[in-house]
Amino acid sequence: MSELLKNIDARTKLAGTNKLEILLFSLGTDLRSGRNECFGINVFKVREVMRAPAITRAPDMPEAVEGMVSLRGVLVPVVDIAKYAGIQTEKKPEILIVTEYNGHTQGFLVEGVDIILRLDWSAMRVPPEMLTARMGGLVTAVTELDDGRLVMLLDVEKILSETSRFDDSHLFVGIEPLNSKRTIFFADDSSVARHQIESTLKAMGVEYMSAVNGKQAWDELQNLANRAEATHTQVKDLIQLVLTDVEMPEMDGYLLTKMIKSDHRFAGIPVIMHSSLSGTSNQQLGQSVGVDEYVSKFEPHKLAAALKRRLA
Repeated sequence: MSELLKNIDARTKLAGTNKLEILLFSLGTDLRSGRNECFGINVFKVREVMRAPAITRAPDMPEAVEGMVSLRGVLVPVVDIAKYAGIQTEKKPEILIVTEYNGHTQGFLVEGVDIILRLDWSAMRVPPEMLTARMGGLVTAVTELDDGRLVMLLDVEKILSETSRFDDSHLFVGIEPLNSKRTIFFADDSSVARHQIESTLKAMGVEYMSAVNGKQAWDELQNLANRAEATHTQVKDLIQLVLTDVEMPEMDGYLLTKMIKSDHRFAGIPVIMHSSLSGTSNQQLGQSVGVDEYVSKFEPHKLAAALKRRLA
């Protein structure tokens, strides 16, 4: 299975092309529905794929957290994705997808992995409300493959937030408000991330507009630019900064940034990339398309500091 992830660094060339590569996997056949759903996770989040080693159960863990495994001397929490999603299967999952997320490592138990596919973000759609309700908000994007299979992209942020039982209310204590009125525009497809961004902005006294993906963000920004032209003002009089996620259906943060930076109407408006893809290579990718600053997700004080620097 290590062959599956060879030459992963070559995939850094995808920045600004609105493409991504996802690792397809299955959770097994649901005994209630008879369906064997196909899921995907961004390859940039995947560190390795292996047979699950012995898992040690720890007390007071959420039901979906199977326990901990030791990988090269490091204890890594393991989440059973099928159990988390409420999918009942006969077989016990034996494959572990080791992921790196926002500087932390965790494992996801799945029944099997398939292949890595290169797709265009424009082919990834916002999931319909019926699917969102059925999957409990587990999915951030869906696409249909040539063979007719429906692939659902996991909301890793939601899974980790809920399985860690993490109360984030204290994270916003001590964030100081700005002394002047500012408005930013942010785009993120994760409901968990949007909540944290909004809480940070409210603590700072910053007004905001938002979108749930890059395509919607670009459409809204175009509307702002048209409004500015019609009133003989500048876009930077309406918004003073754009904050964007990287992974979003229809248009990713790299392409969104590239389009903003190539449009003279948005001159003087800084773009901050806000992502759980916290590796150095991802930050370099952001810089290659013109990002002014890169901030890891779920660190509100660091986000507030970056916003203050750019909004000053």
